[in-house]
Amino acid sequence: MSDLVIVESPAKAKTIQKYLGPGYEVIASMGHIRDLPKSKMGVDKEHDFAPQYIDMKGKEDVIKELKKRAKKCDKVYLATDPDREGEAISWHIAQLLKLDMSENNRVAFNEITKTGVQNGMNDPHKIDIDLVNAQQARRILDRLVGYELSPFLWKKVKRGLSAGRVQSVAVKLVVDRENEIRAFVPKEYWSVDAKFTAPGSRKVFDAALISVDGEKLEIPNQAEADGLLARLEGADYTVKSVKKRLTKKQPSPPFITSTLQQEASKKLGFSAKRTMKAAQELYEGIDVTGIGAVGLITYMRTDSLRISDEAKAAAAQYIGTVFGEEYLPDKPRTFKSKNNAQDAHEAIRPSTPDLTPARVKENLSSDQFKLYKLIWERFIASQMANAVLDTVSADIEANGCIFRATGYAVKFDGFMKLYVETTEGDDGNKKMLPELKEQDKLKLKSLDGNQHFTQPPPRYTEASLIKALEENGIGRPSTYAPTITTITARQYVEREGKSLKPTNLGEVIVTLMQEHFAKIVDAKFTADMENELDEVEHGTKNWVETLHEFYDDFSETLKKAEEAMDGKRVKVPDEETDVVCENCGRNMVIKYSKYGKFLACPGFPECKNTKKIVTEADGNCPRCGKKMLLKKSKKGRSFYGCEGYPDCSFMTWNVPTNEICPECGKTLFMKGGKSGRLVCENEGCGYERELKK
Repeated sequence: MSDLVIVESPAKAKTIQKYLGPGYEVIASMGHIRDLPKSKMGVDKEHDFAPQYIDMKGKEDVIKELKKRAKKCDKVYLATDPDREGEAISWHIAQLLKLDMSENNRVAFNEITKTGVQNGMNDPHKIDIDLVNAQQARRILDRLVGYELSPFLWKKVKRGLSAGRVQSVAVKLVVDRENEIRAFVPKEYWSVDAKFTAPGSRKVFDAALISVDGEKLEIPNQAEADGLLARLEGADYTVKSVKKRLTKKQPSPPFITSTLQQEASKKLGFSAKRTMKAAQELYEGIDVTGIGAVGLITYMRTDSLRISDEAKAAAAQYIGTVFGEEYLPDKPRTFKSKNNAQDAHEAIRPSTPDLTPARVKENLSSDQFKLYKLIWERFIASQMANAVLDTVSADIEANGCIFRATGYAVKFDGFMKLYVETTEGDDGNKKMLPELKEQDKLKLKSLDGNQHFTQPPPRYTEASLIKALEENGIGRPSTYAPTITTITARQYVEREGKSLKPTNLGEVIVTLMQEHFAKIVDAKFTADMENELDEVEHGTKNWVETLHEFYDDFSETLKKAEEAMDGKRVKVPDEETDVVCENCGRNMVIKYSKYGKFLACPGFPECKNTKKIVTEADGNCPRCGKKMLLKKSKKGRSFYGCEGYPDCSFMTWNVPTNEICPECGKTLFMKGGKSGRLVCENEGCGYERELKK
């Protein structure tokens, strides 16, 4: 007879089976097997919130198989994911199979490698009931809020709405940012900017006016800018001072869940959901040529920056061999996690640093490869030497006015040889300056006054919203991706390019929640609640008491809200467009369905006219000359098609531009993003060129 090992997924089962070999049988539970019922609350509020779990529909065959295999084996090991959800799945399986809860039958794998699996199997432990209770408390809390607050929203706004502890705060953050943008009043200011060349150099460099007669400069309007330009007319420009200093730049730490989602969004354009899907696949195991199934990264739901000594040593070995000893720091780097980090798992890193992205590329999908490359490079770079930069700052004097030019040169690239973190609004490196010396007389190439306006705060992107949730202590690594998926699916928030914008519905819901359920949308309250759930996990707080503390106040608040809103209903205003209904002449409005936005006549039911929303793109169809339209595929991917469809079937993934082909006069399309090429898609032409940098 053999021992039975139960995991969640078939991919993970396949990988672990390879390492355990004969004597073990590894099967998958396919995720959760028991849960609260969907058709009712499933929580006994009168008896300390006792959950009423049921076997999940569609899992009958899986449950039958688990019971059958368990009867035939000597011992059952529960090897689900090493987090709250994984612990709860193991607990439910143990209950189902009537396993002894005092027995050491729980194993955890931080990485699905031979060493990781062996270490896990050599250190079995009891199911962590505190971890299970933390998951139960979270699940029941969300069920109480969802099943009691959602019907209130249905009655007062419209059916199909939902509310939740984390999602409601996330929507409020997006709405608050939109209100900041609306309230923002742009302020005019001017700059005086010069271009110079240095003696013996033809290189043109930039400098900006920073002070006049020893006073820091602010130029509020054109009149003052023109006055300064007049003052500088015919002036001589002399280098007053040159300051050079060496600065050391440290590498970023390896990824945790939130930073991985943020960087994958900025560098790869991945949604949080897309990132976590690829990361899960990399963790569970990939068939690598010559090696077989192996988990390529450590567990991907973590907020700890801890790295094992073995991983540091493997990284150092690789860096020394490939880049040279000078690329190693004096001692292995350690990074400090934030105070409330769980620290149950390491940071996200390659499980085997020797398996470079190039080595495994042929075995990975496009998404898997891009994400693995990102994780691998970030980790290796985190263990490399500092970059050393030669920073230059030059002050240039003319008629009591001081201009400043700044730039830097890379003296030693260090970790930058491999990886540099993307920053919001990243505009690349400062420019190189020519060699400048004090008293150098510079030649003025141009001098201009430029008008500017202060800018409102930007809308959240997925990356910046995840960062805001993390900074406010709202949610945990496992919740960021599902939260964003939920608020967009519920149509509280919509995407506009990479930005997240609240819908009218989202704003109505937030206003209603603020008025009647202030605590639910309060970031601090939600963060405190998360901390209490962490205390349950650590065994320092009773989970039933935690639920009572929340629910007793919540139920009273709900009662008051229902009394205050008795007989009232909130109307969600339609967003009017400039598209005129050809049937009745009214301006059409934007409506939502499960398939997305569409145009509808506000005269419904008298006028039932509806239309698809069409977004015009630049350029014209290379086949028929009609306009190009931005469209969405069934999987939500953007493409461009001719407005003459179906008569003209031209479509492309490449972005149409306003540039014209010099050979045939048709629209040029951008291929490969902003660093790619311009191509002509007129059949038989073949013109293409690199984009102007």
